[in-house]
Amino acid sequence: MMDLKLGTIDWNVTANDRGLSQALLYLSAYSDWLSLALRIYFILHIIQAGYYPSLAIVGVPVNLVTIVILFRRKCGLSKCVTCYLVAMSLADLLVIILDLILRHIPIVFEEHFLFLWVIRVCNIHAVLLYAATDCSVWFTVTFTFDRFVAICCQKLKSKYCSEKTASVILGTVTVLSCLKNIFWYFMLLGGYVLLNDPWFCEVTGSVLLSPVWATLEFVHNIITPCIPFFLILLLNVLTVRHILVSSRARKRFQAHSDGESPKDPEMESRRRSIILLFVISANFILLWSVLMFYSIWKRMFNLGYKSVFLDGFVMELAFMLQLLSCCTNTGIYAVTQTKFRQQFKNMLKFPFTPILQFIK
Repeated sequence: MMDLKLGTIDWNVTANDRGLSQALLYLSAYSDWLSLALRIYFILHIIQAGYYPSLAIVGVPVNLVTIVILFRRKCGLSKCVTCYLVAMSLADLLVIILDLILRHIPIVFEEHFLFLWVIRVCNIHAVLLYAATDCSVWFTVTFTFDRFVAICCQKLKSKYCSEKTASVILGTVTVLSCLKNIFWYFMLLGGYVLLNDPWFCEVTGSVLLSPVWATLEFVHNIITPCIPFFLILLLNVLTVRHILVSSRARKRFQAHSDGESPKDPEMESRRRSIILLFVISANFILLWSVLMFYSIWKRMFNLGYKSVFLDGFVMELAFMLQLLSCCTNTGIYAVTQTKFRQQFKNMLKFPFTPILQFIK
């Protein structure tokens, strides 16, 4: 009987028995017979039971606080930069709500969310989720391009790096992201299945094996996040090259004019901007790379290209890293921006201020 049960523990069964209780059962009862990949898969499920709720508890208020702080415009950032950072925080907040809270937490705690099977709005949910995700990614690209123009294209800077231009660009990206993801409404069905494969909605076999839908999905994965990867890397390389050239030129000029190298306010300002830009870019690339590769491989695997096999735990790890990226920008701002850090401390102290005054 034990051998019969163990024989059913393959990836198809684990995809259906996706909840926390099943993961605990397999690890406790069948641990000695599980492969290393399956052990990692179930261990990640158990970790997710604490990781995802903690991420939601931290991510929602932190992004809300960030939006409030940036809206107050007391961080010493330009209106243009503030506009991009607010948009990025809003997009991250939407991803946390639509993806983390309404998708991944119900999947981990499947036994408590079985009622979702009768709520047939999954394809609408998918359109909103992927549109918010696209916005989060492409807002990072537009911010990177804005900083590239501000640092490397001085003649274009005054016209392009403005609050009005930023608003137009962000609005355009939002509209295009919504239009681009309408196809998910027709590709997916309305029913939830409470698992990642990598979708979380019901899908027909004809769609799964259709070259037309496969092409649409490939285009989707290329637009987000493959092209953003390339653009962010390219813009950062060009920005670094320009900074190195201009820094050498300014140092030579100062050496000839003053005979010494005093602190250069312009270079200090550029240095702070570059640190903020590079850390945000690196954060995006590192945390999104696994999901990008897995999504492309999964679609190719379904179409019969099976020369490479990735274990199921790779997908779970990919989602965990991608969702973490929605909660890290606030920490990046706090580390790289002194005024933001001070404003953040003040916001945290604010609820306790009346109590401290009363005690005094």
